[in-house]
Amino acid sequence: MEPNLLCFILSTLFGFVLTSFSEHLHNGTSHYNYCVLGAGPAGLQMGFFLSKAKRDYIILERNSGPGSFFTKYPRHRKLISINKVHTGRYNREFNLRHDWNSLLSDKPDLLLRRVSAEFYPPADAFPLYLSMFERELGLKVRYGVDIGRIRSVRSATGRSYILTDQHAADYSCSILLVATGLWVPQEVEFVGSDLAEGYESISTNPDDYKDQAVLILGKGNSAFETAQSILGRASRVHMLSSSPVRLAWQTHYVGDLRAVNNELLDTYQLKSLDGLVEAHLEDIVITKQEERGRRRSGAKNAETRAKLYLGLRKYMQNSDERKGSDEPREELPEHHIDNFPLRKPYDRVIRCLGFRFNFSIFHSSACPLHSENAKGRLPGVTAWYEGKNTPGLFLLGTASHSRDYRASAGGFVHGFRYTARAVHRVLEYRHHGNTWPSTRLMTTQLMSWILKRVGEASGPYQMFEMLGDVVLLQGSHCEYIEEFLLQALPQFSSLSGHEVSSHGLIVVIMQYGKKKIDYLGRNRAETDWTRAWKSNFLHPVLYYYDSLPTEQDMKTRPHGWPLPRPKAIHHMVEDFLTEWDGPLSHIQPLRRFLEHCVQTDLRAFRAETCFRSALTHRKPPLFCQQGYLNRHGVQHYGLPRRSVHQAGLVPVEQVTAGTSTGANPTFPNYLAPAGASVSSGLKLDL
Repeated sequence: MEPNLLCFILSTLFGFVLTSFSEHLHNGTSHYNYCVLGAGPAGLQMGFFLSKAKRDYIILERNSGPGSFFTKYPRHRKLISINKVHTGRYNREFNLRHDWNSLLSDKPDLLLRRVSAEFYPPADAFPLYLSMFERELGLKVRYGVDIGRIRSVRSATGRSYILTDQHAADYSCSILLVATGLWVPQEVEFVGSDLAEGYESISTNPDDYKDQAVLILGKGNSAFETAQSILGRASRVHMLSSSPVRLAWQTHYVGDLRAVNNELLDTYQLKSLDGLVEAHLEDIVITKQEERGRRRSGAKNAETRAKLYLGLRKYMQNSDERKGSDEPREELPEHHIDNFPLRKPYDRVIRCLGFRFNFSIFHSSACPLHSENAKGRLPGVTAWYEGKNTPGLFLLGTASHSRDYRASAGGFVHGFRYTARAVHRVLEYRHHGNTWPSTRLMTTQLMSWILKRVGEASGPYQMFEMLGDVVLLQGSHCEYIEEFLLQALPQFSSLSGHEVSSHGLIVVIMQYGKKKIDYLGRNRAETDWTRAWKSNFLHPVLYYYDSLPTEQDMKTRPHGWPLPRPKAIHHMVEDFLTEWDGPLSHIQPLRRFLEHCVQTDLRAFRAETCFRSALTHRKPPLFCQQGYLNRHGVQHYGLPRRSVHQAGLVPVEQVTAGTSTGANPTFPNYLAPAGASVSSGLKLDL
């Protein structure tokens, strides 16, 4: 056979093999528009939105059921997210303010209360609820898929992500939504760190700690949860971390120490053997020494038990060479400081330092950057939760918490259920051309609509200073956009699809006061509406801009402010009942602020006043123009008293032409003296 013919045959065979192999790889890859990694609460929440929009998606979960994290954690099996079943209200949106576990759906009864009615539910109830959520909504979840590698590839159509599982099967998608949560235990390296037990593996039987001295590293909820479970058995419990205890009721951050776990604070302050100490973990040393215990009756020799001593690195010689070995007495702190607080030995040292994001599954082409906060434990994300260097890869749930770490509730179910919805709305506009949902209102309806939102809306209430309502002023009308991402305000038009007119915009948010006070002191609350800007507790704040703030405005905003300095700002004085429906304290000041923004009289008028104004003025008040003079009638005020939060407006696009929008008897009669506009009809809450 001639050499040329042989080469031709070999090259043909080789090409055939490559083609077959390529076809095999192609056929073995599953293609989706959206891949959601993780079937925890964030993954299932996004699955609901994708399913509702009829998108091509798949949820991949490595375990056999949803919410697998909660089958093990918290270790002592009690959630600290409240489940307030009885609020005395039937408003679904309002009740979500006090339900920190349920996900958003179109089914009004698909709530955690169907599984547990306890205020602090058992942890086992949450996976049961998530299973019910997935089953009743028919979400597309594939279990037993353990993704071990994620890489990014570029093509003529753009970037896509390839996910490879334990069986070398590939899943390809244009948009990757990572909702894996935080499950890798956070560790700190120090001399003797190998002698510490981990929160993830300790015994949860209190009797195993009977008469033992225990040192706990950490002062978060997992650390205090562990301490609380053994207080009645351990001889003493000490807690060590670099920072003092931060109490959630002081910081307003639900990730800080909750009262349900803080019994050790009592035993510490009342001097009952337990205590708290501050030191950098990197500076400590833990060594083990064998010590003879007491001889038991009938035993020939005394027991030998290992004791753990805490030292400081600065007192050690050749500390880099000692890895948990025995330490000479002269190198222990008590040799230098005779009242060193942790001079007594311990039987156990337990590490309770929380969890971090699993970066190991990401190839360098797809790995998100580490966050600048939270000690780099979280991925860094943009204001719309996209990876900073990974276009098309979004972070959901606890993994996205770097955006509002220690500032709001984005790391918890009652917060990230709303940020997941915001991410979905961003995707809907970017990839499908669907603008951010909005409600078109007459300007005379605006105040009543704002009062309704601040009195019942759960999204801005839970994600305070992170999500807010944007009102696009357009003269006699306005567009009301709910729950936009505040830190992405400079990109408002490109993310939402709505344009800001020359009339400007108003942003309605919820925020706490910035002044440090005694939150249980006598003067902790502000009740005078003329001093509303001094409110300390959660209250509505309205920012008016005559044009959209820029990225530079966001970067140079005053310290602690959620938004840049506006053209005008209005604080609604804090309300003990969180309803903000006081005619003089809340409604009248709000009306005057809105009138300043829209340069229009927003007061409500009787028919004879509108008639007289039409005869004597070239331009009657807007209320008369959109009501009486437009043959829509005018509301009568001899009505039974009803609170604002128990009524819902009919948006202007829902009002049928020729229908009297002022004849609905559900409008509260006490709004009239405050000058509230009643040009729209009202309906009872669902």
